[in-house]
Amino acid sequence: MSRIIDKTAAELAADIREGRLTSVEATTAFLDRIAAVDGTIKAFLHVDRDGALATAAEVDAAIAAGETVGPLAGVPIAIKDVVVTKGLPTTAASKILEGWIPPYDATIVERIKAAKMPILGKTNMDEFAMGSSTEYSAYFKTLNPWDTGRIPGGSGGGSAAAVAAKMAPLAIGTDTGGSIRQPGAVTGTFGAKPTYGGNSRYGLIAFSSSLDTPGPVSRNALDAALLHEVISGYDPRDSTSIDAPVPPVVEAAKTGANGDLTGVKLGVVREFESTYDDAEQGVVDAFRQSVDQLAKLGAEIVEVSCPSFAYALPTYYLIAPSEASSNLARYDGVRYGLRAGDDGKHSLEEVMSLTREAGFGPEVKRRIILGTYALSAGYVDAFYGKAQKVRTLIKQDFEKAFTQVDAIISPTTPFVAFEFGARTGDPYQMYLADLYTIPTNMYGGPGVSVPVGLSEGMPVGLQVMGPVLGDDITYRVAAALESTQDVLLADTAPELEGK
Repeated sequence: MSRIIDKTAAELAADIREGRLTSVEATTAFLDRIAAVDGTIKAFLHVDRDGALATAAEVDAAIAAGETVGPLAGVPIAIKDVVVTKGLPTTAASKILEGWIPPYDATIVERIKAAKMPILGKTNMDEFAMGSSTEYSAYFKTLNPWDTGRIPGGSGGGSAAAVAAKMAPLAIGTDTGGSIRQPGAVTGTFGAKPTYGGNSRYGLIAFSSSLDTPGPVSRNALDAALLHEVISGYDPRDSTSIDAPVPPVVEAAKTGANGDLTGVKLGVVREFESTYDDAEQGVVDAFRQSVDQLAKLGAEIVEVSCPSFAYALPTYYLIAPSEASSNLARYDGVRYGLRAGDDGKHSLEEVMSLTREAGFGPEVKRRIILGTYALSAGYVDAFYGKAQKVRTLIKQDFEKAFTQVDAIISPTTPFVAFEFGARTGDPYQMYLADLYTIPTNMYGGPGVSVPVGLSEGMPVGLQVMGPVLGDDITYRVAAALESTQDVLLADTAPELEGK
């Protein structure tokens, strides 16, 4: 008999609805798992045992009373610490927000609570979502359950590690340049970045407002699709929210699971081919084998040209830091959060400077400096303005490609999880982790990472990118690829002590 923590979210939900399992039993199993192994993995910044069990008890009472519950009612979930949660610490893994307890919920948290999903706690991340390894958390680094000497990806390494280590069946991440998909690839989990505006950013602690997108982390496509439908939809409190129906992602995942992609055209990007020489050979081999698998499922593979993709990485590292320098100006030690140097001997300007010096970590400072420079008088047109023009070209490349194909596929990341400290001394090498994911953020369309194999014993992910509001095609393709695997990669991770 399988353990509760081995079950998928869909299986847990069905068991809870049909009385084979209570939500309290399921939630307790995951809380016990956290207690047993998170001392090693360090995926959580805060665990809310009492709150999670209280919600679970409400679900059990509702089911006992014959009430109809939602598709994920009673299934526990973890939340990335950049998402505001009423009554729970929310710090964005930064010392500058240490101890902050929000008085309100983010829209996606409201929807999770309305769906009666017990919230297990808040997961670790790179500070203010700036990083690709979770080494830039102000509190501690999260370890990869596959190899605890390696990174779990970032910025959402805590959410990915929690799911990979079976401390949560589902988690919420946010994706600004790949921060859901890249951790998914290196931990063997499924990570989905929805269409920008497809779900609400209200209550997300802002990094780069034109790019930030919350989304699901899971062990498979169907679980992610179920959570996707829970958190998505129009929100008048978010000016970038799209007033349109949520794409039928659950139906698409179920269709894809049949393993038939007849009539689907998938594009491979010609310009990415030149980057494979610098990527790990095992990653490239796994991608090419997956392309062959997709063709066997009936998909037509087409080469597409997206010349502006070559400029996506530098474009991102002008636009995102520029928006970050503006967004993070609010952390001044005056209204909330950390306040340093307020001893009556320092001016307000000095207090602001001392607060930021003490409260921000090295990567946040690096990006604020870069963004402030790019927006400074005399340089804004040369840097930020030009980057926005290239962003338009990237968008046009996507739009042209989607007149030829239904979706685009690529490796998710050029390499598997690297060892701690291997890239922190060279920021550019760290930024290369998002080489294949950043174009989707520049465009605003959806992208998912699905586990497709191992390279030197570490997980590899394949990315599926779709047109705006074409989230359903990304789930269909991903689920079809999953159908070719005898055992999901997420179920083959090494067992941890404290099982």
